[in-house]
Amino acid sequence: MVDGLTIKNCCYYANLAEQHFLLNALEAAHQTIAKNMAVLLKESRSDLFALNFSSLMAVLDVDEIPGVKEVDLINLSLDWLDENGPLPLLKSNLLLSRLRFGLVAPSVLSDLSHGNRAMATPLIRSQVTRALEYHQMGSAQPIGQSKQSTLRGSSSVLLVGGGASADLPEEQVLAFIPSSRTFSLPGFVLPLRLRNPCVCSVGGFLFVIGGEEGKRCDDGEKKFIAVSTSRQVWRYDPRFKHWEQMESMLERRVQFTCCVVEDVIYAIGGRHAQLDSNTYTSVSSVEYYDMSSGGWRRGAAMPCPLHGHASTVLDKSIYVSGGLPAHQGHIHGSNQDVNREISRDCLSWDLKGKIWEKRASMSIPRFGHRLATAHGYIYALLGMYEPFCDIERYDPPSNHWTRLKPLANGLFNYGMVPMACGNLLLFGGRRWSDGQQVTVKSVLEYDTKKDRWREIALLPRPLTVYIKLVPSETLNVEQLKPASNPNE
Repeated sequence: MVDGLTIKNCCYYANLAEQHFLLNALEAAHQTIAKNMAVLLKESRSDLFALNFSSLMAVLDVDEIPGVKEVDLINLSLDWLDENGPLPLLKSNLLLSRLRFGLVAPSVLSDLSHGNRAMATPLIRSQVTRALEYHQMGSAQPIGQSKQSTLRGSSSVLLVGGGASADLPEEQVLAFIPSSRTFSLPGFVLPLRLRNPCVCSVGGFLFVIGGEEGKRCDDGEKKFIAVSTSRQVWRYDPRFKHWEQMESMLERRVQFTCCVVEDVIYAIGGRHAQLDSNTYTSVSSVEYYDMSSGGWRRGAAMPCPLHGHASTVLDKSIYVSGGLPAHQGHIHGSNQDVNREISRDCLSWDLKGKIWEKRASMSIPRFGHRLATAHGYIYALLGMYEPFCDIERYDPPSNHWTRLKPLANGLFNYGMVPMACGNLLLFGGRRWSDGQQVTVKSVLEYDTKKDRWREIALLPRPLTVYIKLVPSETLNVEQLKPASNPNE
């Protein structure tokens, strides 16, 4: 029976399996209905109306219903009650309480609540009221999450910023679906062209912080790109595809890092350009975003100014390594001068304390590299100006770094994200070839348990990714033409 499940018969099979207590077939039918709900709503609505009460409840409990807006599920449920009613209010409460009213715009939610008996019960009215209150929480929305406001979707990876050009990043955003190894357009773009910002995700909201804003300029004699360091903070709400500018950081920052610890965003170090000059100033300061009040607060400063460093979180402590520990310098200084000063140091900050502690140094000075946490270890991956392609792993209890299998070729300006399984994914970036920088479109996977690299996919085109990639819920996406998979 399970093998014969299709879009056309899944509702019928669910009713049959429910009548005869075929539990495995029933579960499979529910998953098929949820997976294909978008098609069923459009082409087989009558089949959904014929679905038994328990099965409809089970489908509405599913966390992944791709391509379907919550308001469509609400309308389906109300129409199902009209078609199969009148039902006792207890049953309608059981059904409607499975819906996520926090994913519906306040104006639409108010319209749905008026004139419908099932929506007027004390239980459902209280859930709608909580949803309306959630929409009024402002900056505290990411930390005020409940199941009613959580997106339905599986994990995907958003590739934010970067592009084919190092000077003028693109506004386009790409989504990578790990399960199918395909790329999609998530239906939104960045509000600004930003170079070297930081990106993180809290409560399903995407935050884009700081960086350098690039603008095309023409003074009549020549065309050029003007760059200014930003302290702006932008928040994207995927529920309503809306960007909102939040409270700005206390300082302008670029080539800094950000971490999320217990739903608090920390911005660490970085540099900013001096106005009307070709010099920069690095900072040691740390600030964190208090979402309950919507403002930034000062944290424990690092021992010295630092930019181009990397950071990660392990056991609620922040770890920082590498970078350039210079107070001031020239924006277009020589690589040789930069390479001499790059740090191997590793620092940690237990947020309960007020100071940073020095840990064992990396074996290689690193700048513009990436740190990641997996299986209780910290991994340091490639950065700029590195003569070798080594990566290394840090064990906090023993305070020791171990060199691991290197990449075949050097890589920098790539995006990196740790997956739930502990493997690391690297997207795009640049490498040196015959004395020139070449942008690549490889997607590499590093198996942290087996110490093994492999190429698993290709970007739609060569891209640099200046910032860390972040896991986020699946959005309504437009499928791109799949790139060829080298392993197929």
